[in-house]
Amino acid sequence: MTTTRQPGGTPLPADERLARELLDGLAEAVLTTDDTGRVTLVNAMAAELIPEIDAGTALAGCPVAALARAVASGADRFEADHHGRRLRGVRRRLAGSRWAWYVRDVTEEHARAEALLAERSRTAFLAQAGSRLALALHRDQVLLATTTLAVPYLADVAVALPRPTAPAEPHARWIRYADGEPAPVTGLAGPALTSAVAKLAEALAGDRAEPGPWPDAPRTELADLLPPGFGPPGVVLASPLLSTSGSAGALLLIRRPGRAGFDRRDVELAREFAARAGAALATADLHGEQAHLARVLQTSLLPPELPVVPGVTMAGGYRAAGDTLRIGGDFYEVFPHPRGALFALGDVCGKGVGAAVLTGRVRQSLQTLRLVEQRPLELIHLLNQALFDAPDAARRSQFTTLLLGSLDRGPAGLDVRIAGGGHPAPLLVTADGTVTTVPVGGMPVGALTAARFAETRVHLDPGDLLLAYTDGVTGARGPRDPATFGEARLRAALAAAAGQPPAALIDRVLRVVDDWLDGQAHDDVAMLAVGASAPA
Repeated sequence: MTTTRQPGGTPLPADERLARELLDGLAEAVLTTDDTGRVTLVNAMAAELIPEIDAGTALAGCPVAALARAVASGADRFEADHHGRRLRGVRRRLAGSRWAWYVRDVTEEHARAEALLAERSRTAFLAQAGSRLALALHRDQVLLATTTLAVPYLADVAVALPRPTAPAEPHARWIRYADGEPAPVTGLAGPALTSAVAKLAEALAGDRAEPGPWPDAPRTELADLLPPGFGPPGVVLASPLLSTSGSAGALLLIRRPGRAGFDRRDVELAREFAARAGAALATADLHGEQAHLARVLQTSLLPPELPVVPGVTMAGGYRAAGDTLRIGGDFYEVFPHPRGALFALGDVCGKGVGAAVLTGRVRQSLQTLRLVEQRPLELIHLLNQALFDAPDAARRSQFTTLLLGSLDRGPAGLDVRIAGGGHPAPLLVTADGTVTTVPVGGMPVGALTAARFAETRVHLDPGDLLLAYTDGVTGARGPRDPATFGEARLRAALAAAAGQPPAALIDRVLRVVDDWLDGQAHDDVAMLAVGASAPA
């Protein structure tokens, strides 16, 4: 028996039978070629994976095209699909211009890699869809995002059919986006569409219909949903846009006849996407309802247009801390009466919607109580009692500071009576620029059942102005100075505007405060300036 030596010097047996057994036991296919490129050896795995190749075959012309190209071009690697298996081969040089090809079956490995890439792609798609849908706060924005996100990743055409928001709407509206269209388009679904297309009716009812062709649906009905020239659809998947209250509509995903159908993972992905779109649609509807309620609340709580009162000039200014709703806890009201007018300016404890609700209660109470009492001090006592008589008075612990005054026309100006409920004292601005405080005092309204309130009187000659304001003016803080705007700066601004009409005075104060704030957040601000008209 002949022997060869391994690198360490130990003899190895040169046994062809043993070598053959070793080669046939390998999990890799092995092909060896001579110096002419013809196969000299085929092991058992090679015979199983590539049965077309046997000893004597010229690899450059073998039936495995990828291997033949590699041999012809001198490449050391190839990868190909053969008999439903994924093969990957590498070439190694042997002695005497011979070569060995080692070929592995990587079908499962390739499938796992493709599945991982597909799962990553699905996860990335859902993450992107979730981000886009989360930013859509309006119904139409959600529907537009839903159709554009789905194309072309899920389908060639996506059609969203939301349920009508009003029962009186005769037809359902649809929004479609197709691959190649510049933008989504909208239309109205025919009255027979849902009844003619069974799977669509199921999706609108919240059922999960299986994907497939629609042989039972009239082509004319489907043509209304498809772009011009699209032709008959291939496979269609109808998924409900589910929300917490049921189906908010349906999403149709349509693929062309030449595109692969929806496999199990595609169906799961499409339904997960439709569920997220349905949740976003429900959120947008809720946001729309809240925005509508906010608009109604805003309309009812914004300071009203001031009435025309003979012998009286007046102007108001208002800024809410909540820029979105433009409602807050500061308010003013003017109620004309035969002798002049009754006015109120107050600051409710708190901010935002909670303060606005109490503001509405105070204003409504004043609207009612002033019909039976127009004396400021007596009226503020009645208001205090009315706030404590409210059913939730013990739970809310809310109160308001308030100035309540009456304007009575006299032969030379206005006689003013002011009742105070813990509010900053108003300022009197005379025509010569003198600014003085009109002390009032009193305790906040709605804080104590036995609260004490005060009243004072002042006379306004023509050219004089009385400014009532909330602490959002003097308490404003700017970014450059930690100090508040303060009463001293307010007095300076009023002195500079002396002799001007109420509207000009209010505008000047608002500009000075805005300059001080320099864009910073601020508290609610309300001001009311009243004066006596010059004799005709």
